[in-house]
Amino acid sequence: MTVETDKPFSPPGKKRKQSGVPQGGTVENRDRDTTREDKPVTERKKKKPQEKKKKKILVIVESPAKAKTIEKYLGASYTVKASMGHLIDLPKSRLAIDVAHDFEPEYITVRGRAKILKELQGDAKKSDIVLLASDNDREGEAIAWHLRKAINAKADKVPIQRIAFNEITPVAIKDAVAHPGSIDEAKVNAQKARRVLDRLVGYNLSPLLWKKVKNGLSAGRVQSVALRLICEREKELESFIPEEYWTLEADFMVGRSRFTAQLVLWQGNKPELKKQAAVQEIIDQITGVDCKVSDIREIDKTIRPKPPFTTSQLQQTAANRLGFTSKKTMQVAQQLYEGVNIGASRVGLITYMRTDSVRISQIALEEVRAWIHEQYPQELPEKAVEYTLGKKAQDAHEAIRPTYVRYTADEVKEHLSRDQLRLYTLIWERFVSSQMKAAKTRTVSTDIQAGAGIFRISGTKIIEKGFYMVMKLLPSREERGYGYPSLKVGDPVIIDVFYPEQHFTQGPTRYTDASIVKTLEEKGIGRPSTYAPTISVLLDRYYVTRSNKQLVPTILGRLICDMLVEYFPEVVDTTFTASMENKLDAVEEQQLRWPDMIREFYDPFKDRLEEVGKTLESFKGSLDEVTDQVCDACGRPLVKKLGRFGFFLACTGFPECRHTKSLPLAKCPRCGGDIVARKTKKRGKEFYGCTNYPECDFISHFKPINQNCPKCGQFMVEKYDKKNGSHKACINPACDYLHSSDDSLDELVYEEALEGQNHGE
Repeated sequence: MTVETDKPFSPPGKKRKQSGVPQGGTVENRDRDTTREDKPVTERKKKKPQEKKKKKILVIVESPAKAKTIEKYLGASYTVKASMGHLIDLPKSRLAIDVAHDFEPEYITVRGRAKILKELQGDAKKSDIVLLASDNDREGEAIAWHLRKAINAKADKVPIQRIAFNEITPVAIKDAVAHPGSIDEAKVNAQKARRVLDRLVGYNLSPLLWKKVKNGLSAGRVQSVALRLICEREKELESFIPEEYWTLEADFMVGRSRFTAQLVLWQGNKPELKKQAAVQEIIDQITGVDCKVSDIREIDKTIRPKPPFTTSQLQQTAANRLGFTSKKTMQVAQQLYEGVNIGASRVGLITYMRTDSVRISQIALEEVRAWIHEQYPQELPEKAVEYTLGKKAQDAHEAIRPTYVRYTADEVKEHLSRDQLRLYTLIWERFVSSQMKAAKTRTVSTDIQAGAGIFRISGTKIIEKGFYMVMKLLPSREERGYGYPSLKVGDPVIIDVFYPEQHFTQGPTRYTDASIVKTLEEKGIGRPSTYAPTISVLLDRYYVTRSNKQLVPTILGRLICDMLVEYFPEVVDTTFTASMENKLDAVEEQQLRWPDMIREFYDPFKDRLEEVGKTLESFKGSLDEVTDQVCDACGRPLVKKLGRFGFFLACTGFPECRHTKSLPLAKCPRCGGDIVARKTKKRGKEFYGCTNYPECDFISHFKPINQNCPKCGQFMVEKYDKKNGSHKACINPACDYLHSSDDSLDELVYEEALEGQNHGE
């Protein structure tokens, strides 16, 4: 597809004006070029004797995708280049913080980025003006600050200005260029304070872990607190003792119609059915008794729309509804923000995706209300709906919303990938629905008198759709369970069948991406930009693994957590970490000097670090286990070791012999070979296969556990479903010991798994 470079995009449904700028509804004033006056053609063709030379303007953004989009909106005198993120930062090889002189950081050019910096300096020399357009947050402000300093070192006479915008649209970019500002030094100081603080924690604690546990470990100000939360939840789960309880449902007949109701009262009280005998006693007492409808209640409920997305809410919703990890959500959102090709135009489809605010600009409110008035006039409130900001919100950016509401999911679906479309649909629906009328539901509860017992059936239906008019998934969820016959008080009914069912109380659930982000936000730990990286670091360091979308701490993660809690309680204390975030905000608001903030933390931390370094016993090698297996290469014993990606078997003859192999998890039930963890080549989906492949193609997508079935001798696996949670089951489908039916690998994944085994993955 050929992309036009001289025509900014135009929203759908409207003809493009000659100026090529979008219009439509109340949006037209945003994008209309009003600088040109209507003049006779002959007059417009006249040239001035001495026409001024156009200025060459260099715009520097962070990413190439953003540069490509912005370049479409600016004229020929503008050159847009990308810095590719930070070009200048702290070196990785040393602390580089002068603790004796107000913690002054030592910055260097990032390795591998010198060529980019040199090119930008050269472009700046040839330009009349340089506009720094990095992201409008602390990190972006620091990038702009470093770029200005580096450019001034080579071209000190070139004017350098800062521009900022919340969305990548023609009007936003042109408005930012028309109103440049200066770099916010307070915001730069807040970023510097955070960078120095994290460096002091990480570069002092990590060497201690290398010395006392194993090489390659790390500790961090936010990641260590998140790890503690996950480990403590795991301890709660392990200490939980499930208790047995029973419920009783029954099928009732009225005429030829049948419906199911549940026992909710027995002798006027909530039934406590802890044993099967108690349930059977009730069944015996009410079998054959006359039953009738004793009460019918209708309850109407108003359901108000939710506010537009903040970063944390977007990550939580994408995790719950789309199954996205936090990292994936932010990657896809970044693509939508930076711009995608829509026909012959390129446009940023959403506003900036790192925000803690639900605020919406007046122009965007007018646009969405105009669209709702056009499409669903009966669902448009008299006034715009306002949402309250959270107490901890910095409110630096608007909420996440579509840049042009007329770009519905149906309009753009052929231009987006599947993941882009799904996330954009979430954002679009959430924003548009937030400015529509509330929905109303009606719940009908019917009580059936059966002796001393009351059985109840309830159903809910939507009576006024309101904002559900633009939602695709929620209405069916609200309307479920409404299918039962029309009844009235006094109607006789007949008990047909009883359904006693055994249950066990469920313990606390493990954290998922969505729930850990929610908890971090509620406790004030980290900021919108840190949630996804925090989870990624825990996974990369093998402190945490994912199991059925749940975050499970590893042996290594629990060891590190216990050590930090015992010897550095402040570092992993949620209240302390949240207070540090508040102090960073105070630095940005110029209420606190950042060196004073760092000094208050660092002096006692350094003293504690020296004391622990001298007294803490070494845990090195404590996680290694001697095995009875021998090396295939040299015949020496193999030892079970912990590596970057988990446990593996290594030769004790290292470094002379570097032979390693995957850790056997169980014995193959077909051939007696070893079952090891593998990954499919295309999707990276984990499965468990036999080492004797291709002679044996046994595959399981459930992880074996260190336990054999007492009934048939085959290995047990860990399964998960929404009804039973995590539970054990025998891998043998013919064995009924703790067994539940499950879906096997689908054909595509099975073929990929075999391919993965074939490639030795």
